[in-house]
Amino acid sequence: MGFRANNVLHANHFRKDWQSRVRTWFDQPGRKLRRRQARQTKASKLGVRPLTLLRPAVRAQTVRYNRKVREGRGFTLAELKEAGIGKKEARGVGIVVDHRRRNLSEEGKAVNVERLKAYKARLIVFPRNAKKPKKGDSTGDDLAAPTTRAALPLPPSALPEAPRKITEEEREFQAYRTLRNERATARNEGKRKVREAKAVRILNV
Repeated sequence: MGFRANNVLHANHFRKDWQSRVRTWFDQPGRKLRRRQARQTKASKLGVRPLTLLRPAVRAQTVRYNRKVREGRGFTLAELKEAGIGKKEARGVGIVVDHRRRNLSEEGKAVNVERLKAYKARLIVFPRNAKKPKKGDSTGDDLAAPTTRAALPLPPSALPEAPRKITEEEREFQAYRTLRNERATARNEGKRKVREAKAVRILNV
């Protein structure tokens, strides 16, 4: 077989005994059973503690998926502050904190603040020493109340709305034009301030 130009000659190695290095998956049923047993052991060690940590309700990314509500990484410091929970206290009672996340809307913040308040209202903190309960520990009838280990459900992604007629105001509203105007206003805010400052300086002179 001839080769064109000054290329490297092929050195094919076909005797590599590849059959001995084939990755098999025959232990999959056994692994499945071991994972299940490990989850059960972990759950029994946790006692009455919730099986999962509390995480915020956030919207999925991009326009394509933002109709979906899912669990986020952790609650923001602003959400914890509004709910009256300290960040160190939150970690101790099963609430995940994410110091990098920022609230981009008042509605999303309000949803998670309500989620924290609902969790706090249902929370029962058993004291380490029943004779000497510390600050924040549950006492009295709360300790005898029935407990559940189920996670707090996520809020619905959209509230159902009954069908209705479109109003004349909604029909005349130009959504795209409004968005473009607001975008242009925000983009040119700095230039507008500079022009106004120059005009004021000229008038003063």
